[in-house]
Amino acid sequence: MNKTFALKGDICFSKALTELEFYENSYLICENGRVAGIYRELPEKYAGIEVFDYTDKLICPGMSDIHLHAPQYAYRGLGMDLELLDWLDTITFPQESRYADIEYAKKAYDVFVDDIKHSATSRAVVFATIHRQATEYLMEAFDREGMAGYIGKVNMDRNSPDIYREETAESAEETARWLDDVTGRYASVHPIITPRFVPSCTDGLMKRLGEIAAERHLPVQSHLSENLSEVDWVHELAPDSKGYADAYDRFGLFGTSGKTVMAHCIHMRDDEIELMKERGVFVAHSPQSNENLRSGIAPMRKFLNRGVKCGLASDVAGGSTINMFKAVTDSIQVSKLRWRLVDDTERALTFPEAFFLATKGGGEFFGKVGSFEDGYEFDALIIDDSSARTVLELNIPQRLERIMYLGHAGSIIAKWVAGHKLF
Repeated sequence: MNKTFALKGDICFSKALTELEFYENSYLICENGRVAGIYRELPEKYAGIEVFDYTDKLICPGMSDIHLHAPQYAYRGLGMDLELLDWLDTITFPQESRYADIEYAKKAYDVFVDDIKHSATSRAVVFATIHRQATEYLMEAFDREGMAGYIGKVNMDRNSPDIYREETAESAEETARWLDDVTGRYASVHPIITPRFVPSCTDGLMKRLGEIAAERHLPVQSHLSENLSEVDWVHELAPDSKGYADAYDRFGLFGTSGKTVMAHCIHMRDDEIELMKERGVFVAHSPQSNENLRSGIAPMRKFLNRGVKCGLASDVAGGSTINMFKAVTDSIQVSKLRWRLVDDTERALTFPEAFFLATKGGGEFFGKVGSFEDGYEFDALIIDDSSARTVLELNIPQRLERIMYLGHAGSIIAKWVAGHKLF
């Protein structure tokens, strides 16, 4: 991409965890898909470039949803009275099995991709299903609509219904075929190794997936310590492991072959947290899902204090919405409950911190993403907050905080990913 243009408006973004940078009615420059500076007045060297004038509108970085399940989008908001394992057996596995029908998969994924295109999410780390053909279609649709991210064919060879389970060798072989089909095909959509979680994968399958990840230098995504009954089950299924994290680590699936993101991470031991920091494993914090499925409240302050990489996630359909504005405010609200009810030494998250996690924090999984610092990939949202009427005179950070607490995702009127305008 060889194009230079500017956005003009009220700019707000994060450089560091605790502070917001903001510039009133200034120019944000994009050169060749990357940020090239912010200016109060347009410099002479940029005279004549295209300027998208959003005076008095908010401009912030696109957000990164680093854990969600695309096939679950069709039934978001259903089964929320169930706990995790019952929810998987009753709703998730039967519904995900339907993606064996490619025509059904296309219809469902087209809805999902169109909705996420028009959301605050610019980048995503996505679970598909065990079905190779449907997973390839999802990647094609993501790429076609200009979205960026990692998408994984799910692997499962135990503890699921016959209609939604592969044999060990079949699962690994289908994953290899899928990788041969999609590797290098798309500019901004990439494959990621995806064991669903330890209860769904035998040691034999985990071993082979670790080998594939190492051979092909691929990132990994899975779930870790989400629910107490799940954690107890892992101890039974993996008695030779030192714990849940080690059940991945012993097979090279915990940051040794490439970037790794683990969803939830609620019930973690101190030694596991240290291993995450050492390996650079990302925590995908999914506050709404953790509430809905009665899993608990992740110790985000502990992770941040110990230098663990963290981002936010919708975890649809454990979470009932892909609205990342909600992920920002939910993460703050549940941290207040953790401080009040669980551990009063763990200070609650602030709005600047939660905004950082949704943008630059999670964006780091994709590289230089999620900020308007020079050289970062140009992902931007234009937010029109004029419909959220008030008689108050608010500054830019206050306006941004307010529109997110009000949950007005429909206020996004334009979006860029890597310098490409999606709408």
